[in-house]
Amino acid sequence: MTEAIGWASALILLLTVSSQVWKQWRSKTSAGVSKWLFIGQISASIGFVNYSVAVENWVFVWTNSFLLFEALLGQCLYIKNKHAEQKNMQA
Repeated sequence: MTEAIGWASALILLLTVSSQVWKQWRSKTSAGVSKWLFIGQISASIGFVNYSVAVENWVFVWTNSFLLFEALLGQCLYIKNKHAEQKNMQA
């Protein structure tokens, strides 16, 4: 039962973060998104992946690895969208 709670919570968290990334991708804008959101997420996820491996908590290894991937994708979209927004302002 404990593992099921962990996996369910992981799924909820992943869906929450991925919805923000999806919103940025679909709208092609990063308006209202702090540049520090994904920078903080990347830093925290790297630390949590290392910690989770050290304590052999595979729910957290899996969750934080995917959160790291989502944060990297989100940061790339953030940068891409900001560059596009700047180009549009100059045109």
